[in-house]
Amino acid sequence: MNRERHPTSGAAEGEQSSRDRLIADAVALAARGGISHLSLRRLAGELGTSHRMLIYHFGSRDGVTAEIVRVVEEQQRAALQDLLADDDLPPLEQARRFWDHVVAAAGSFGPLFFELTGQALQGRPHTVRLLDGLVDTWLEPLAALYERLGISAEQAPVHARLGLAAARGLLLDLLVTSDRAGVDAANELLGRMVLADVAATSDRPNSRYCNKG
Repeated sequence: MNRERHPTSGAAEGEQSSRDRLIADAVALAARGGISHLSLRRLAGELGTSHRMLIYHFGSRDGVTAEIVRVVEEQQRAALQDLLADDDLPPLEQARRFWDHVVAAAGSFGPLFFELTGQALQGRPHTVRLLDGLVDTWLEPLAALYERLGISAEQAPVHARLGLAAARGLLLDLLVTSDRAGVDAANELLGRMVLADVAATSDRPNSRYCNKG
């Protein structure tokens, strides 16, 4: 029996594949040295394509950079999920490793993240989509981490929201001051405050969560 063919489906898949390759290359380019100094034409040249193709796939230069930020955020959430899947790692070690991962990415992508978020809040075309899920998509995986630290399921989303806001504030601090030691100390203080909340609200033993391993 002959299957009905859909010639347009292959073309659509090819376009998506081309778009995915372009954004993967753009993320790698941003990680190597940033793209804020590149015009749309120069960016296209660095990516081995034309400015018309970038406009076709992303609408504008802002559209390219917004997609870079979205993809990097997605990669960071995936990294957190990978850490949470490792049951051999104590919760505090998971949190510390994720913090180190985020800080490592901040040098390359932090300025772009804050620049594009500001543009999205101003309603700039091709950036406003960044606001969709900029907070909500983080709450579930972060809440899972806080539950592993001993926070109740009811309070974990609240801690997740606070932790996300604090982390982004500390990343901005780091970009402004370059004071890694000071920022790390503040992040460690936040962790101790979480553990203090666990100790104050939980009746179960929490020595597991206080292990600094």
